[in-house]
Amino acid sequence: MDFDVRRVQTRLKALGFDPGPIDGIRGPLTDAAIVAFKRSQGLKARAYVGPITRAALDQAYATSIRGNLPVNLPPWVELAQRMLGLHEQRDNAELRRFLASDGHALGDPAKFPWCGDFIETCIRLTLPEEPFPGALGQNPYWALNWRHLGVDTAPTFGAVCCVERDGGGHVFILIGEDAAAWYGLGGNQANSVSKARIAKSRPLAGCRWPSTAPTRPIHLPRLTPGDLQLSTNEA
Repeated sequence: MDFDVRRVQTRLKALGFDPGPIDGIRGPLTDAAIVAFKRSQGLKARAYVGPITRAALDQAYATSIRGNLPVNLPPWVELAQRMLGLHEQRDNAELRRFLASDGHALGDPAKFPWCGDFIETCIRLTLPEEPFPGALGQNPYWALNWRHLGVDTAPTFGAVCCVERDGGGHVFILIGEDAAAWYGLGGNQANSVSKARIAKSRPLAGCRWPSTAPTRPIHLPRLTPGDLQLSTNEA
């Protein structure tokens, strides 16, 4: 079958259709979840994933699980989304390949803090002309150096943002907010590529928009936490 099983599993699970473990291996639970999802969309209820099913999954995922976020995502956000669920230990080899795919890598994500490495890979692969000025070019793996990316922006969907933490900082892609927290998509969050809910009591140390990207959007979606607890330390 010509489709990314892990990506399909991630979307099915987020939409409430249990595919079993997010392991990239297609089995009876994944097939049953595909059938159930297709039935819910009025599609032919069979365990076949073609372009129509992939498009339906992507749209449902974009508009439902992420709280009515835009379907047409900035390219660095879309790439980050495709990596959701990769864990620094369980998926170490796959994650290391991704982090090195831009020609730069910090090292083993199970041994080093890799939030900056993840953002660097997403930006370099989707915005190859984006400059990395000053301290950011010298060390993109130090999270707070991402304060030098592009141009300053108010909090907006897709912005690259930093917060301070004990011993350093953390960098993530901003995808939403609620009254008490920012929602970040990034790496090294619970040791994986995941969404994190970061308290607004930890002020943003930087909020930036890539200089080579189209005009930035002006909205930041309001999300609901569900079972997403506040992150206190992303180390």
